[in-house]
Amino acid sequence: MSVIKELLRAEADGTLSFGNYELDQKSKLSDFEFNGDLYKVKTFKEITKLERNGMLVYESVPGTAVTGFKSTDSEMIFNIEGIDNTQVTVEAEDGAEYKVYIDDVNAGKMQAKFGGKLVLSVEISTGSSSSVKIIKL
Repeated sequence: MSVIKELLRAEADGTLSFGNYELDQKSKLSDFEFNGDLYKVKTFKEITKLERNGMLVYESVPGTAVTGFKSTDSEMIFNIEGIDNTQVTVEAEDGAEYKVYIDDVNAGKMQAKFGGKLVLSVEISTGSSSSVKIIKL
């Protein structure tokens, strides 16, 4: 896996790829249409943020590259690459409970915070990637 030079792209398998943690300056791409929604990405070494129709979908600190991103009402899956351990915030249903898997290991249950956000930490080392799967219970 590597950074997404286009900043945001639709893949043939129906998923999204986005983010470039190698950039020194913030770059963004707006009004990217995918499955009837408009997406916006902002990315560079310090943060990567994806919005759908003006609402936060994904945010990481520091910045990351994400491939295979797919989000439904019941689950969210993606692969993440970066240069260091990363805090990831994703959209969720306010108060709902989720089971989180990182690299196919059950990381436990989490409850969405006020405003419908889940915050998780993903251990990443340069040159490697991790898979994340979040399932609504």
